[in-house]
Amino acid sequence: MTDAVMTEQASEPLSLLPLDDGNPTPLYLQLQQAIEEAVRKGSIKPDAALPGERDLAKQLGISRVTVRKAITGLVKKGVLVQRWGSGTFIAPQMRLEQPLSRLSSFTDDMSARGLESSAVLLSRSVGPATSNELMALGLSPGEQVSRVNRLRLANGIPMAIEHAVVPSRYLPDPSLVKQSLYAVLHEMGFMPSRALQRLHAVLLSEEQASLLHVPPQSPALYIERRSFTASGEAVEFTSSYYRGDAYDFVAELTISQPERMHSNDA
Repeated sequence: MTDAVMTEQASEPLSLLPLDDGNPTPLYLQLQQAIEEAVRKGSIKPDAALPGERDLAKQLGISRVTVRKAITGLVKKGVLVQRWGSGTFIAPQMRLEQPLSRLSSFTDDMSARGLESSAVLLSRSVGPATSNELMALGLSPGEQVSRVNRLRLANGIPMAIEHAVVPSRYLPDPSLVKQSLYAVLHEMGFMPSRALQRLHAVLLSEEQASLLHVPPQSPALYIERRSFTASGEAVEFTSSYYRGDAYDFVAELTISQPERMHSNDA
């Protein structure tokens, strides 16, 4: 990685176990082990930037070649990620698999994985539905909707930007949504029972990337979901941007069995 790429990185010294010239283990492997141990203990947090090669070599009293070799190995192992134009960072300590066959809230998904979910409110409002919202929710012109735009986090790491729209007759006050939208809808007797989802790959804008702590133009998964009550009424229209470096969406597929051949078939 060139110096030009490294210039934006943090220069704050890392708290690492000391390297030992007398140790038969090569210095680059010692450095890899020291960084992995710091990550494991939480001394270096996910998404934290590493100092540049020059700064790290100076801090540890080793060559830049040794530092580069250690970093290359950790990138291959998935401990570090390199972001062009920004530098080298500690990789998110989670890569989540999200099944596409189950309808659940972000809060429930994180809880099932033993992770603490949280949300940062970006905006909320009540007003007439837009043309796009009218079509998605099957509303009549002039009907009111509640909107909640939030940043969703898992263990403090930004994972997704979520914009939810709910007809006001189901959610008259968007400030009721503190954590789980589905929990609020369940309490009000309008819990979704099924949903339709569409997803495709996108590149994040500068503002979106800043919220998710990734470089601009980073890949993401854009998902639109329309949820319905048991009686078939559309109760939610949510559009979300999920970090491409931390999420895998998984679908289980089955193959249909061929019809049995008729006895007189050749």
